[in-house]
Amino acid sequence: MIVKIDTKEKFTVLTIEAAKITANMTADIENFTRYASETNPHLIINMINVAEIEVEAARVLAEVQQKFYEKDHSFVICEMKTDVENTFDNEELTETMNITPTESEAGDIVQMEEIERELLGDFD
Repeated sequence: MIVKIDTKEKFTVLTIEAAKITANMTADIENFTRYASETNPHLIINMINVAEIEVEAARVLAEVQQKFYEKDHSFVICEMKTDVENTFDNEELTETMNITPTESEAGDIVQMEEIERELLGDFD
């Protein structure tokens, strides 16, 4: 899978260049977990170019997001087209995922979650 990588101060943005994410791309999606061990472990997946996603790929993307949150790292998906979002909705995945309309809002979520982790860390 071809992705454009944009490293920001607090997070990395991966913009998927494919128009369709198929089930045979699940290994590529699982490889996103390597970003959780980077110095900048928060990840935004920009899906502006994706017109279609197969169910299995959507499920794996939800699993990868869960792995990030288990490590106290942020993972936000943004810029989903309606058909892609419908696939996530039909599989009841959107309730457990961070999905925003824009990349800017995704960056805001990452920063808010980082502040939340810092504040909650003070209570430990």
